[in-house]
Amino acid sequence: MGEPHAIVVGAGIGGLAAALALHRRRWRVTVLERAAEPRELGTGLTLMANALRGLDALGVGEAIRRQGVPDSPGGLRTSDGRWVSRIEGAALEQALGTPALGIHRTALHRLLRAALPASALVTGADVVEVDADRPAVTYRRDGSPTTLRADLVVGADGLHSVLRRRLWPELPAPAYSGSTAWRAAIRWTGPVATAVTWGPGREFGMVPLGDGRLYWYAAETAPPGGHEPDELAAVRDRFGGWHEPIPALLTATPPETVLRTDLFHLATPLPSYVRGRVALLGDAAHAMTPHLGQGAGQAIEDAVVLGAACAGGPGDLAGALAAYDRQRRPRSQAVARASTRAARYGQQLRHPAAVAVRNALLRLIPARAALRGAARYADWQPPG
Repeated sequence: MGEPHAIVVGAGIGGLAAALALHRRRWRVTVLERAAEPRELGTGLTLMANALRGLDALGVGEAIRRQGVPDSPGGLRTSDGRWVSRIEGAALEQALGTPALGIHRTALHRLLRAALPASALVTGADVVEVDADRPAVTYRRDGSPTTLRADLVVGADGLHSVLRRRLWPELPAPAYSGSTAWRAAIRWTGPVATAVTWGPGREFGMVPLGDGRLYWYAAETAPPGGHEPDELAAVRDRFGGWHEPIPALLTATPPETVLRTDLFHLATPLPSYVRGRVALLGDAAHAMTPHLGQGAGQAIEDAVVLGAACAGGPGDLAGALAAYDRQRRPRSQAVARASTRAARYGQQLRHPAAVAVRNALLRLIPARAALRGAARYADWQPPG
């Protein structure tokens, strides 16, 4: 009997992590990516302790730590710079055993891709159909359809997943969360702490990435579909009067680097992450808002658990996928719900009286309780 074969649809962070998890368990993997070239958007992210533990389990944790930078002390501030709540990086590291890490998405993507056989990745492959029972995937490349069969198919094709639509056609499409966001990764050598600033209906965050770069994002409650001729000017209009270093960061930002994205999430939870011999993970399974910084972390957790569940090969794949669903669906959907709540009581809160009450309550929370809250969703261990 030859190696078991898995097809992974999507070469984002979750798809590459899943391919690596299965590859390390002696599966042959084929990763189908729609884009002509493998890429990730040129912005940053924070990897919490759970994500870093997952990457350690995949054998790439040390390489990724060398590329990123540990989070500096931070917390929550108001738009005039006053602190509402502070979380010391050293205390969070002590609680979780590892610091959070800021890293550029392209660096993370590149390191995951490098850990896989070069032959595993097929680009320009537009998946159009899936059969959950055989299983098989049909994709178009250069206009020609190709059907590829395997023992397992992994759907890691993101927010607008083709596999999810094909296998759960009754499920509503992703819903607009009520927020739109701007993002940029810039050259920055000045001092800065990883922190989030709240104003009525608005939020600004900054994350050092290492190598003289910094990632900032800004979000506001707004109708979907909005666009400005100059998105950086739109950010300056909304956030340019906030505390330093926000105005300086915007001044240092080239206008062409700013990305604007409406934030969608999977508001109706999937009843299962598995159908036949197809398993969904990451945004395809539980697309969430970014307000807890757990999107990538949950995808990495999914990948590690799926790899561990399938370590025995295809002999009892039904049992393995049932175990994957049982372990991952409750936790990832709970994190998604918590992220929606965090948005509702954080960035999306607009009424001045409600904002004042929220800030006053947060200032009353003891430091130890605030630390437990910050660590709650990052406290995860990979399966043995």
